[in-house]
Amino acid sequence: MAQDEVQRTDRNALMAQFTRPEQTFPTLGPAEIERLRHFGTLRRYKDGELLFETGKQGPGMFVVLSGHVAITQRDGLGHVTPVIDQGPGQFLAELGQLSGRPALVDGRAEGDVEVLLVPPDRLRALLVTEAELGERIMRALILRRVNLIQGGIGGPVLIGPSNSAGVVRLQGFLTRNGQPHHLLDPNSEHDAAEIIARYSPKPEDWPLVVTADGSVLRNPGETELGRAIGMIGGAKDDRIYDVAIVGCGPAGLATAVYAASEGLSVAVLDTRAFGGQAGASARIENYLGFPTGISGQALAGRAFTQAQKFGAEIMIPMSVSSLDCSRSAGTFALALDCGDTLRSRAVVVASGARYRRPEIESLDTFEGRGVWYWASPVEARLCAGEEVALVGAGNSAGQAAVFLSGHAKKVLMIIRGGGLGASMSRYLIERIEATPNIELLFNTEITALEGDEASLLRRIRWKSRLSMEEDSADIRNLFLFVGADPATNWLDGCGVTLDRGGFVVTGSQSEQNQGRLVAPLETSVPGVYAVGDVRSGSVKRVGGAIGEGAQVVASLHGYLGDAAKPAL
Repeated sequence: MAQDEVQRTDRNALMAQFTRPEQTFPTLGPAEIERLRHFGTLRRYKDGELLFETGKQGPGMFVVLSGHVAITQRDGLGHVTPVIDQGPGQFLAELGQLSGRPALVDGRAEGDVEVLLVPPDRLRALLVTEAELGERIMRALILRRVNLIQGGIGGPVLIGPSNSAGVVRLQGFLTRNGQPHHLLDPNSEHDAAEIIARYSPKPEDWPLVVTADGSVLRNPGETELGRAIGMIGGAKDDRIYDVAIVGCGPAGLATAVYAASEGLSVAVLDTRAFGGQAGASARIENYLGFPTGISGQALAGRAFTQAQKFGAEIMIPMSVSSLDCSRSAGTFALALDCGDTLRSRAVVVASGARYRRPEIESLDTFEGRGVWYWASPVEARLCAGEEVALVGAGNSAGQAAVFLSGHAKKVLMIIRGGGLGASMSRYLIERIEATPNIELLFNTEITALEGDEASLLRRIRWKSRLSMEEDSADIRNLFLFVGADPATNWLDGCGVTLDRGGFVVTGSQSEQNQGRLVAPLETSVPGVYAVGDVRSGSVKRVGGAIGEGAQVVASLHGYLGDAAKPAL
């Protein structure tokens, strides 16, 4: 068999592992490649040279003009696995190249190779100006990231028991941020033995995290892990953005998409993941345009990619500790927990709300060890075949109950009030009532949690608010969706008015705004706006949050335009 036939056979075998391979790895025609030439520059590589390397910043998208490039996965444990072979007319990139993130795989020249290199900024310009061709390329970039995630290709290796608190926490963080990763459970994976023997981890060290360069982290925090795998860097002290958006939920993402698409320079910051609480919803069925429903992760992921397409810089995980509204040199200063400062001409507060911690003794002991504030596939895996409990009566609680009912033996839904009609959409109520393994306990509240010597939840107790009768059950997973508190601590002392509940007051509601014409979403500080769940009086719905995110952009243009006018 000729060499080119061998390569073709190998490539076909590799292609078979991917979903929708023709769309994932399309071949561009001569006319399409010609349209790409003014977006990039010619580069040549000799046999064996690396075009891009795992863990190092990706230079952009490569369009292969001649020769072949072998794409391989290389993890921090030294394993190298073939992924795909790319030839003339094909392009090498995935979603990370929209923002110059580190490469997740290696690309090595097989023989002499000539390519067209399109850097990230020109790639974004290409996606916008070449609509039809840009759509094909964007679809391929998205599908490639999906396949990397599903196949565990690229990203860090997590080593630890699959049910340990640290593993669940970091898996949830990586999954919600669309980051590929691979888990090795020492209880079933022989490859983990050598690492374990070398580092002798204690239970509090789980998981060990091995990055692409071979570095080993012991149960790192989200920010430490994010920096180690190149999700975030430091803020650029000399960069002044038109708008800084604090919060990457539906409201923040909508603001980012519309602002960036209209030419504003945008920075988006979030402490955990894109999507906010909505991103953890198993299925949203009452959002316009999705009659069969869509998961919160999928909806947020599309918006996240869309914002990057238009050039928004998204920094996750990045915490804002305070806001300085003195507007030195005409800018706001956001102090970041990492010690850097980010400056912008306007600020949009989209930091949302966090699920409330009910007053249950020892609750914090079991958080991440059986007590959860969201229900994703990571947590659902722990519930397979078991009885679980869920507290809450809103739409998020209803969506979580229905989702968990497909994994758990039984879902015990504990509701403080006497019904669901006042707080939950009718379609969810009907679905819950029709689900045989969901049991509803009205006028009931949890009174105690019990665990084992490892501080893992093992039993819960509850009582009726009407008869005061108590009951209990052996339950190892409890999900809490009991109202929300606004994430506004970082606004202390900046002059932004809050209501009694801590939500941001906007428009004419603010006493400081009496007597002056203000935009409906503007706070008591000119140039600072609030959208979504964090805003006082908002409807607390995904559709409402997205609408406010779109609406605020017009106000931003007006404010920035006025600020740029010379004083008379």
